[in-house]
Amino acid sequence: MTEWLTDPLAFGFFVRALAALTLVSVLCAVVGSWVVLRGLSYVGDAMSHAVLPGIVAAFLAGGNVLLGAALAAVLSALGMNVLQARSGLKQDSATYIVFVGMFALGIVLLSRTPTFTSDLSHFLIGNPLGVTSTDLWVTAGAVLGVGGLLLGLQKELLLASFDPTEARAIGLPVRRLEQLLLVLIGLVVVLVTALVGTTLSVSLLITGAAAARLYARSLGQMMLFAALFGVLGGAVGLYASYYLGTAAGATVVLVNTVMFVLLLLARGRLARS
Repeated sequence: MTEWLTDPLAFGFFVRALAALTLVSVLCAVVGSWVVLRGLSYVGDAMSHAVLPGIVAAFLAGGNVLLGAALAAVLSALGMNVLQARSGLKQDSATYIVFVGMFALGIVLLSRTPTFTSDLSHFLIGNPLGVTSTDLWVTAGAVLGVGGLLLGLQKELLLASFDPTEARAIGLPVRRLEQLLLVLIGLVVVLVTALVGTTLSVSLLITGAAAARLYARSLGQMMLFAALFGVLGGAVGLYASYYLGTAAGATVVLVNTVMFVLLLLARGRLARS
C-alpha cells in the first residue's frame, strides 16, 4: 500500500529535489514571514525580475549564472535603498524604478545573445529535479546563515521595522538593517529561482508565510507554521508532479496556492463556529 510513497524515493534526483524543497521551504518561511509582516511582497516580485541582467552577464562571461543573479540581487537591493533615501520617494516607487531599469538592461543584453534563449527557459520555469548535491550544500548553508542572522537580529529588526523613530533614538542603524533585509530577500529569491524559476519564485516566498499569518500569534509561530506548510506543500507537489507527469516547480506552487485557499476557508469556518 505504501509503494506510491516509497517508489519515487528510489531515484536520486527525486530525493535531492525533496531535500532541496524542504530546505528552501524553511528558508522561505524565515524570510517570507518578514516580507509578509512588512508588506514587502512587491520587493520579492521585483527581485525575481531584477536578477535577469546578472544571469545574462554571467552567461556571456562564462561564469556561474547563479552567482551572477546573486550579485544582481544585491546591487538591486542596495540601489532600492539608496534611491529611496536620497530621492525621498516611497519604497514601492524606488523599488519599481530599479526593477524596471535592471529588467530592461537584462532584455538589452539578452537581445545580443540569441543562443541564450534555450538556457533562459531553465530560469523561467525552474527544475527542482535537476538539483545537484552541491546545490543542496549551498542551500543548507544559506538556511543556516540567513536563518541565524535573522534570528540573531530579530529584536533589532522588529524595532527598526515598526518603530524606526525609537530605534534611531537608541542608536540602531535603521538604514543598514533595512538594506540587510532587502539583500536577504534578493538572495533567497535567487536560490528559489533555481527550483521553480523567476516567474514562480515569489509564490514560495510569500504563500506559506501568508497562510501562517492566518493562524500565528507571534513571529516565531508564523515562521514555524510557514515552514510546516511549505514542507508539506513541497512534498505533496513533488509527488503529484511525479505521478501526473507535470512540471515539478509549477505543481509545487499550485499545491501551495490550493493549501492557502483551504486554510483561509478553514479559518473562516472556525471564526463562525
